[in-house]
Amino acid sequence: MFRVSPFAWISQYFGGFFFAYGVYLPFWALWFEDQGVSAGDIGVLIGLGFATRCVANLVITPRLHKVEYLIPALRVLTLASLVALGLFLINGGNFWWMAFVTVLFNLSCGPAVPLSDAMTNYYAKNNLLDYGRTRLWGSVSFIAGSTVVGYLVSGFGTDMIVYTAIAGILAALFLVMRNPNPMPVSVAEEDQTRPKLLSLLSETPVLKFIILVSLIQGSHAAYYSFSSIYWKESGYQESTIGYLWSLGVVAEVMIFAFSKQLFAGWKISTLFKVAAVGVMVRWGLTAATTDLFALVLVQALHGVTFAMAHLAAIQYIQKFPQNKMIPLQALYNAIPLGAFIALMTTLSGWGYEAWGANIFWIMAAMGIFALMIKLDKVKDK
Repeated sequence: MFRVSPFAWISQYFGGFFFAYGVYLPFWALWFEDQGVSAGDIGVLIGLGFATRCVANLVITPRLHKVEYLIPALRVLTLASLVALGLFLINGGNFWWMAFVTVLFNLSCGPAVPLSDAMTNYYAKNNLLDYGRTRLWGSVSFIAGSTVVGYLVSGFGTDMIVYTAIAGILAALFLVMRNPNPMPVSVAEEDQTRPKLLSLLSETPVLKFIILVSLIQGSHAAYYSFSSIYWKESGYQESTIGYLWSLGVVAEVMIFAFSKQLFAGWKISTLFKVAAVGVMVRWGLTAATTDLFALVLVQALHGVTFAMAHLAAIQYIQKFPQNKMIPLQALYNAIPLGAFIALMTTLSGWGYEAWGANIFWIMAAMGIFALMIKLDKVKDK
C-alpha cells in the first residue's frame, strides 16, 4: 500500500475532511432554511447533530484507545459520512428524514475529528510533526470549502451545499486509504488499560478543563448556527458571508502556523485567559453591529476565541499519560464541542427567534465565567 509521511497523511486527510466541514458548518443552516425549516427547528436539527457527536464520542471514540485502531476506524467513518451526505439529497422536505440523516452523518463524522487529532497528538508527542502546522491544513481547506460553496450557491442554488460537501468527503476517503510511515504503534511498557470516562471526569484537573473549554468553545454556538442567517438578513450576499467565514479561518491558520513563535514560553492558562477575553469582545461586537469593518474584526478574533483555546486544550491533553490521551480527546470533543454546543445551539435557536442578534450577548457573557476557572497542573506519569 502507498505510504507517505505522518505529516503528509494527516495534513492531507485534514484537507479533504475540513473542506467538507467548511461547507457543512457555515452553510447547512441555509440549506435547511431553503428546505422550509423554521429557525427554531434549524436550531433543533443542528443541536441534534452536536448531541449525536457527543454520544458518538462518548461511546465509540474511547473504545479506540490504542493508536493502532485509529486508521481502520477513520476509513470506516469516512465512508459512512459519504453515504449519509448522499441521503440528504432524497429528503423531500421531510423534517424527520432530515433529523434521521443528521444523526447518521454526525454519528459518522463526529469521531473523525478526535481520532485524527489523536493521531496528530501521537506523532507530535513523538516529535514526528508539529501539531499547529499539521492542523492548519484543515483550516486552509475549511477556507476553500466555505469560499467555493459561497460562489456555487450564489450561482446554482443551495443544493450545491450538499454536492460540495460530498466532493470533500470523497477526497478524504481516497486519502485515508493510504498508510503513514511509520504506522502508529503503542509503546509496550505503557499502561494500555482503557480508563473509564466517569473516573476521568471525577479527576479535578479534568473536570475543570472540561468546564473551561465548554464555556469558551460553547460560546461559538450562535455563530456556527445563525451568523450566516443573521448576516444574510442584514443584506449580505452568500459570497460575502463565505468571505467572512474564510477570514475567520485565515486568522485561525495564522495562529496554527506561527504558534511556536507567537506563544513560546506562554503558560497554557494564559492562552485560555486571552481566549476568554476574546470571547467577550467578539460576541459583544457581533451583537452590537453588522458594520462590515466590525465584522472583519469579529472574524479576525476567531484566531483568539477558537484557535488559541484549541491549541491550549491540545497542549493540556498532551500532558496526560498516553492511555488517557484518546479518552480525553473524546471527552473534549464530546462535551465542550458536542453536548454543550448542542445545548447552546438549541437555546440559540429559540433565543434568535425571540431576541434576534441579542443572543450573542449571552455568548459574550460566557467569557466572563471562563476567566474565573483556574486549571490544575498535570504530571505525565
